[in-house]
Amino acid sequence: MKFAVQLTTSSLFGLAFFGVLLFLPAGSLNYWQAWLFIAIFAVVTTIPSIYLAVTNPAVLERRMHAGPAAETRPAQRIAVSATILSVAAVLVISALDHRFGWSHVPTAVVLAGDVLVAVGLGIAMVVVIQNSYAASTVRVEAEQTVVSTGLYGLVRHPMYVGALIMMIGIPLALDSYWGLVTIVPALLALGYRISDEEKMLRQELAGYNEYTQKVHYRLVPGVW
Repeated sequence: MKFAVQLTTSSLFGLAFFGVLLFLPAGSLNYWQAWLFIAIFAVVTTIPSIYLAVTNPAVLERRMHAGPAAETRPAQRIAVSATILSVAAVLVISALDHRFGWSHVPTAVVLAGDVLVAVGLGIAMVVVIQNSYAASTVRVEAEQTVVSTGLYGLVRHPMYVGALIMMIGIPLALDSYWGLVTIVPALLALGYRISDEEKMLRQELAGYNEYTQKVHYRLVPGVW
């Protein structure tokens, strides 16, 4: 019961977070792109969460333990803080763009952005199912082993691939081209987080060095 309350509270907080950072800057509730984005986000995250709550609640509990304060490494606190600010920035800038008409995104592109958001979130959810140690915080647990199959056979950090795809899709889904400028700081924060995370994994996770010899790319195949 306590876990169900925590999950519900976390979901409601997330919806409130989106609502405040979208509808206040937009100056109106008449923002169908924002409503559609929130609906897609809620559906794509809720269904896998219910599945994990039933089949493997420990995994979901790891995912709920998040935020800068939950990190044990200073570099990760910085990276997570920068990521949260980037997400807030893309929401606010996109909403202001919609309000003042700085750019106009055709409906077809808005829907394409929603697809990217759903795909990015879907990838992240699949990663959590494939790797039960894929927590929101960077840490290595005593019984943890290297996962090298599934999406981990393509890149070393598939969850961050999902996050990157979602970050590209969010401003388009919210009727904004200007929101795309936030991808640059978000990508820098992501790269910083990955670099520090890999430093820890090489030191603390048995078999990770061998895994990096098998899967060469961290985020984008053929690039990095």
